[in-house]
Parts: sequence; C-alpha cells; structure tokens
Amino acid sequence: MSFGCSSPVATKMKIGRTVREWQRPLDFLAEAPLGWVITHGQVRQFSPGSPVTAGDQQAECAFLVLSGTCRLQRNGSGDTGPEILRTYNCGETFGGFLRPDIAVVAAEDSTVFCIRLRDLADIAPKVNGHSGSSETSDTTRFTFTLNAPKGKIVTLAFFSDSLPAKSMAENITRRLHSETGASVLLLQLVAFAGQDVDVVLDDKLVLPAELSEIGDGSRLLRVGIADEPPAPGVLDELFRRLRYRFDYVLVAVPAEHVPTRVLQECLTQSRTVHFFLRRNCEDLYHADLLLHELRPALKGFSAEFRSVLCLAENESVAAFDAQIEKVGISPRFFIRRCPLSADADIPDGPANADIRRIARSLGNCLVGLALSSGAAKGFSHVGVLQVLEENGIEPDVVAGASMGAYVGALWAYGCDGAKLEKLARDMEAKWSLWNLIDPVFPPRQGFLRGYAAKQRLQQTIGDAQFSDLIRPLRVLATNLDTLGRVVFSSGDVATAVHTSIAVPGIFVPVRIGEESFVDGGIVDPLPTDVLQEMGVNKIIAVNAMPSSDRIRLSLQAQRELGGRTPRRTLKLARQLLPFNQHVNYFAQGNILEILMNSIHGAQIRMAEASCQHADVVLRPDVGHDRWLDFRNPAQYIRAGREIALRHLGEIKALVQEKGMTYEHEPATESLAAVA
Repeated sequence: MSFGCSSPVATKMKIGRTVREWQRPLDFLAEAPLGWVITHGQVRQFSPGSPVTAGDQQAECAFLVLSGTCRLQRNGSGDTGPEILRTYNCGETFGGFLRPDIAVVAAEDSTVFCIRLRDLADIAPKVNGHSGSSETSDTTRFTFTLNAPKGKIVTLAFFSDSLPAKSMAENITRRLHSETGASVLLLQLVAFAGQDVDVVLDDKLVLPAELSEIGDGSRLLRVGIADEPPAPGVLDELFRRLRYRFDYVLVAVPAEHVPTRVLQECLTQSRTVHFFLRRNCEDLYHADLLLHELRPALKGFSAEFRSVLCLAENESVAAFDAQIEKVGISPRFFIRRCPLSADADIPDGPANADIRRIARSLGNCLVGLALSSGAAKGFSHVGVLQVLEENGIEPDVVAGASMGAYVGALWAYGCDGAKLEKLARDMEAKWSLWNLIDPVFPPRQGFLRGYAAKQRLQQTIGDAQFSDLIRPLRVLATNLDTLGRVVFSSGDVATAVHTSIAVPGIFVPVRIGEESFVDGGIVDPLPTDVLQEMGVNKIIAVNAMPSSDRIRLSLQAQRELGGRTPRRTLKLARQLLPFNQHVNYFAQGNILEILMNSIHGAQIRMAEASCQHADVVLRPDVGHDRWLDFRNPAQYIRAGREIALRHLGEIKALVQEKGMTYEHEPATESLAAVA
C-alpha cells in the first residue's frame, strides 16, 4: 500500500538543503529526526531469520531499519526456498499491507524501529509547529496526510435460508480475485451458538495470525456474533483493520439471523449492498421491513442497494423485478438455475456465469459489447459474435441500436453463433425478404408497418422479457416527440427491438402508450455511452457503418470491375433495370434506398465519435455493399469474422486485463542520517 500526500510542501533541513515534496508517511519517517518519533513507537531487536512483521502489524505499522539488514521474501513451497524480493539496509523503511504469502525477516542481527501508522499521523501537528534549534536559521516543516484505508467494503445480505449463501459468497470472492488480481477477504458473520468460527466479535477483538484460504489468493474470516451485540465501534474497528490489509472485504450476512444494529453498521460502511432474494413475497417483505427500519439511520450514506434475484430451474422473473424496484432496491442481477439448498454448490452454466458478472461488476472490470446500426451490413455482428464464442470470450452486457439491437436481442436470448448464422441465412431463400414486407396504404407515416419483422423475431424469442434474457441487454430507440434517446432495459424485448428498427420514412413509428418511437440509430447509432453509464469500462465496439472515404474507394473499385463485365450481360442488365426500378421500391436508386443512404450519412460521424469511447473498435470491411442487401448475409458474416480474427489479440488482452492490480510498493527513499 502506498500512502499519498494531499498537501505536499517543500521544506528545508537543518543543513539548509531543500527536501523534495513528501509522498509517503514512510518517507517522512525516514527523513525526520528520530527524536520526534521515538516516544511514539518501539525499538526491537531481531536475530537472523526471525520475522519482523506478524499479523496485523503488516497492515498497521511502519518500520525503520536502525541497524542490520532485513529481507522482503515470498515463502516457497515444498523444497523451494523463499524468494528474496528486496533487501532493506540501515536507514530504509517498509510497511503498509503485505500479501499473506510475503513476509519481512531479519537477515542478520538487526534493530528495527516500529510505529503504528495512526500514531505516525498524530505526530504531524506537532511536527508542523516545530522550530529548529538555536543553530538552525530555518524553520523545519514536514507536512503529510495519512490516507484512509484503501479496502472497499461490500455487503452481501442473504434473506433466505434455502439459498446456498456460503457457496455463492465464496464463488464471488474467488471470481473477484481472479478477475482483478486484488487481495480479497470474505468476512462471514454468523450467529454464534457454538459454531466453528475464527473469532467472536466482542470488546477483546483479536484477529488470528493466519487466515483460511479460499482458492488462490483470497482469504476467509468467520466471525461469530453473540446474542448481545458488541459495543458500538467494535465492528467499525474490525472493518478499518481489514481495509488496511485487503483491497476488498466482502461481508456475507444472514440478514434474518444477526442483530439489526450489526447489519446497520455493515451497510453504513459499504459502498454497495447486494440483497440476495428468492422470487417470493416473504423475502421481499423482510427486505422492505429492514430498509424501512434502517433508512433513518442510513441518511447521509451513499451506499447503492442492488438486488440479486435467485431463480430456480425453470423459474422466471414474471415481473418480480418491478416489485423489487418499488421497495427501493435497484433490480440489477439475476442468478439463474440457482440450487435451493444451503449446502449446495454452484453448478457450471448460467448460475456460474451470473456470479462471474457480479464479481466483474464489483471489480469494475465488466466487458461490454456495442453493436451499431447498419441495416443489412449489421449481419457482420453475427461473424464477430461467432469469433468471440469460439475463443471463450463472454461479454457481460450488450447494447445495440437498430440492426445491432436485433442481433443483440437474439444473442442475449441465448442463440449461439451457429443459430444466428442459420437465422440470417434463411433470408437467402426465395421470397424470404418479401415475407418481411407489410406495406401501408396510403403510406402516410411510412411505407411499412414493421410488424412482420417483429413477428420474425418473436418466432425465436417469443414474448421474452428483458429479465428473462441470459445476458443483460440494452436497446436504443428515439422518442419521436422529444427527439431524446431512450434506453430500454425492461419489458417486452420484441417491442423494444421493433422501436429500434423503425427507420423513419420507411417504417411507421411505434406507439407505446402515449409516445411514439423510431430507430435508435437516429440519436445513438453506436451506444458505447450507454455501456459507460452502466459502469462498463472495457468496451468492444462493432461499427458496421463504413466511413464516406471507405464508401468512395469501394465505389471506385466497383466501377473498375464493372468495366470488365461482358457486353452481353451488361446489355441485358440495362434492359431489365428500368422494369425493376418501377416495381421494386427497394431497388438501387429508389426512394427507400435514398432514405437509408441519407440517414446513414448523418449517422456516420456520430458512430465515429462513439468509437472514441471504446477500447477495441471493429470495422468490418463492408464497403459500399447496399444497406438493403438482406438477401446476401453470408458476405457480411464473413466480413465480421475477418475483422474479429484480425483484432483477436487486442480483444483477448482487453478481457484478460486485470481490473485492479496490486504489488507491494516498498519505500524508495533512504534515510539520510539518523539523529
């Protein structure tokens, strides 16, 4: 752990030399005269090989080597000896958090000064007002601020005894560590009645020197809560000590079995609180009752309440998320196919994927996929999704506009890459495109109603609601009355997609209640900003809208190839062209294509601007292939695959990038002199 300086100032020592700005309390300890700090700490002797740090001292103390040498080392396993990471000589400092597998030992007979970081912070006011001796012409001033503990507290409140709370909490802990590389502690609060616990929460709180390990790199601490709650402040002190040692502290609480005051302290210390509920009125009632009781005490605290709705096999949400929202909890996550037994393990499949999504959210490393507008060119999204699947890359959320919303809805529903390609290539069949034509007479608001396209989507996903999807989905639409952006995240999926594909002038606007909606690509053709607003900070964008320069080059290449067409074929095409243009409103150069070209021309710059918010941008090579060329999906799918494979290394690097990294940072400043 490194400690910053909020108000660094340049100072002068007795000899008049300028001292650089202070960056860490450890630097202050190394440079300050020992007489200022000696009464606030202890001087200890260590023989060769003896540990210098133990237990909570690793997190709460700073050390100064007065004589001898100390080594920072990583413990080996089996016949492997310890790995020496760094050597601290006389005058050097170390301290702050050390990972459990790292320790500092004396390399020889050594004398070390030890001081609590809290006491070191208390010295600051005295030091700031200290004047030098009669021999000193300058006032010596040291200024630093000790940062608060770095760890983040997250409460996992379980409201049902039938949920596998232990397994879920441990899985989230392991996932959070693997996704971020951070140090994570699972703090399990249990009603103490002779149960096996590591420590009982009372006024004499003593943490064990060693913590149980969950998987690789994460730890477990079981704390018993007696019938009589501990004195006020005991739990706060426990959280403070753990936050010095761990990047994340996940507090698993059986909400119905711990005193309300204990739960209140957990909530006030947390940045986020997850309520794990079953889809029943009893759990929701208990959560509502608890929040009603605690809200007066939680005023002024900014913790975000999120629900995790645990669904059994073949159990649907059935609008239960709307009831959760009325209670005042954000309906955020679902765990599908969740076993309903306290002793059960989380199986592979949807439940495991949902838990990974929760862990990524906690670690700020969610992966989002933005799919653009593009009409027929949007078939390229299918090729991209196929490559992601084949390489085991699973985005956590998808946001789409227009054709991107249509493809995204199918994928979020659970259609894999092969199924998506089959659905797309069904358009190659004779009359398949005409089956999507439902004309309006007279065409007062548009040429097509759009219900045929909606019904085609419903043939696959039925009346699925957003909460029924196995992957979170956001669908973009434009409110025709206000011209504002609308993001659909609940309700009927097919209706939301219908609004998003309703290209103005071609499709009749979609009425929902008293409002009218049209194509989401009008205001946001590549919704990377929607993903950012959701807290997604790893974004893959697929822009199926070629720039005007690329279209121009593609047109030029097509004209050159057209000059090589056999004369007989060219003559026949010219004879048939007038007839096609008279009877086919979708023919090249007719009103529908002119409308599509005009709309996409206005969207190109917006889409390019949205690309600036993405970490990886995929631009399929679709050139000037016609926007309405729905009969040839294979070429677009191939283009999507090619661009995804070309950037596969970048995508893997982005997904595998840790959301948070931690390495021990020893102080870099040596002691100039010990006075």
